[in-house]
Amino acid sequence: MAAIVPVPVPGTGVSPYTGLPARIGPVLAVKIDNVQAARPHTGVDAADLVYVEQVEAGQSRILAVYSSALPPKVGPVRSARESDLELLIQFGSPILAYSGSQTALKPLIKSAPLFALPPEAAPAAFTRDPNRFAPHNLYLNPSKARAAVPGAVKAQDIGFRFGPPPAGGITVNHHAVRFPAASFDFTWSGKRRQWMVSMDGETYRTPAGAPIGTPTVVVQNVDVHPSRFKDRWGSVSPYTETVGRGTATVLRDGRSFKANWSRPNSEAKTTFTTLAGEPMNFAPGQVWVLLTAR
Repeated sequence: MAAIVPVPVPGTGVSPYTGLPARIGPVLAVKIDNVQAARPHTGVDAADLVYVEQVEAGQSRILAVYSSALPPKVGPVRSARESDLELLIQFGSPILAYSGSQTALKPLIKSAPLFALPPEAAPAAFTRDPNRFAPHNLYLNPSKARAAVPGAVKAQDIGFRFGPPPAGGITVNHHAVRFPAASFDFTWSGKRRQWMVSMDGETYRTPAGAPIGTPTVVVQNVDVHPSRFKDRWGSVSPYTETVGRGTATVLRDGRSFKANWSRPNSEAKTTFTTLAGEPMNFAPGQVWVLLTAR
């Protein structure tokens, strides 16, 4: 399925997540499995934002954020992590769709300023794909998820800026990002004006086989440390700090730019600036943010 591209509509605004004209809808974040058996993913190409974070055993997981447009189906959906709660505070009161969590984490999810949406909270919004094996077969209907939570806030400024690229940068056609047990590669396509995505050495594709790319990739260097939680097999869950400050690499327009990021507290926006202190503009369109250990 091709990505759903926001269409300019009279009277609508500009998405703070993509910089494109769009209907500004309620925010829906979906936690998506990202082991090889969970691919190809459905609906990630339609997200406004795609966050990648580290989970147990050095693997990665995706948090896809939707507001401008909703695909018919997203998944496979998997469990939430403590890091998601801090990351999502800057979005206001979004919906977080996920499947399960550790028992000890449930009180934190309940007290977080978001609308938690596991399958038991909205059974009509989730389905199992009989052609896939559990646990990689749970999918979300985003429209039904939104309908189940009428109080979710609409997209608001989280600090991103869009516009022409800054001066400087280095011309590159490839950039690799490595997690302890997962790899991502971004290759520039001048024809498509996108960074084409590969995961674990394979081209990232939709279920229909179309390759997936993105105009902007942000590699945000953060602190990642063990949390107090473990999974069912005893592996410690890492905690990804998204409050603080640090360095980043921004890929856009076939160039790589060094940048700094800052988020003073959990309620604050995440701002990206050039090394000269000017706003670091992203290219309009979907943004990928990879939260990597310093």
